[in-house]
Amino acid sequence: MSDDKKPSSTPTENTQHLILTGDRPTGPLHLGHFVGSLRNRVLYQHQYQQYIMIADAQALTDNMDDPAKVHNNVLEVALDYLAVGIDPSKSTIFIQSQIPELTELTYYYMNLVTVARLERNPTIKQEIVLRNFERDIPAGFFTYPVSQAADITAFKATLVPVGDDQIPMIEQTNEIVRRFNRLVKQDILLECEALVPEIGRLPGIDGKAKMSKSLGNSINLGASAAEIKAAVKNVYTDPLHLRVEDPGHLEGNVAFIYLDAFDQDKISLQEMKDHYVRGGLGDSKVKQRLEAVLQDMLTPIRERRQEYEKDRAQVLQMLKVGTERAREIAAKTTDEVKAALGLKHF
Repeated sequence: MSDDKKPSSTPTENTQHLILTGDRPTGPLHLGHFVGSLRNRVLYQHQYQQYIMIADAQALTDNMDDPAKVHNNVLEVALDYLAVGIDPSKSTIFIQSQIPELTELTYYYMNLVTVARLERNPTIKQEIVLRNFERDIPAGFFTYPVSQAADITAFKATLVPVGDDQIPMIEQTNEIVRRFNRLVKQDILLECEALVPEIGRLPGIDGKAKMSKSLGNSINLGASAAEIKAAVKNVYTDPLHLRVEDPGHLEGNVAFIYLDAFDQDKISLQEMKDHYVRGGLGDSKVKQRLEAVLQDMLTPIRERRQEYEKDRAQVLQMLKVGTERAREIAAKTTDEVKAALGLKHF
């Protein structure tokens, strides 16, 4: 990936920004993660100070019945990070559960948020419906906006890359920041900005609105050549495009959505789109192009991943070093918060 690409959203100019971002380790990362965050992180690490969190503690809020899944995927996520080009010498990669100060800050912040306010959070409401929790909502899941505020403020992050659906989480973080600073009459915590990518969520290969590990409609970053080929064969196109000579539709056509996201030859791609819309171009030709694009993009990622995988102990050591570095920062903020609240007794 060339370094001359611009970030997908422009933050406030002339400010030294710090980024906090991360993923829940509930499975391998896929093309949706790549579009939504990973490829931008590779760019951001050359422009900003960047902390990347493997959010294993947060993943337990709806996976407590299978903690082994979370544990086993921490290293898998780290391998994906390294494979796409995230450099641990430029980005601090750390494990959330190994920084107890984040839990401590969450506990203090819970006293700044009401149950009614959490219930009004649109992101929480949507996620509860998606998981069919109804009223059986784990308390940890219900309060994860507070945990997320602790993560962001612990590092005094000023930019947080998120999708549109996560903007309410950033708004709630800033509410907590303002309320805390008013309470202690000091500007200890910093507000942050949402950094929204140009291309948000990538639909699944089946045309569902979201590419998801749990739905089985994703293409993993470490997918083999055969797996990529099989996935592309099943990519949703235009159900009304029954014959080659029929005019095709681009809207909702996953093959073209993916080509828009990953094909660098925009002029030739536009010619293909025009041909498809006027008729005379079969879906098989479109999928051939898509497979070639994805094979070309994912092959080097897969090969780098395989190289890192040969020495998992070294990857774990990288995580240990990054976590120790991150904990120093989080501990400093926690000390400031405790002192402001009068909780430093010795």
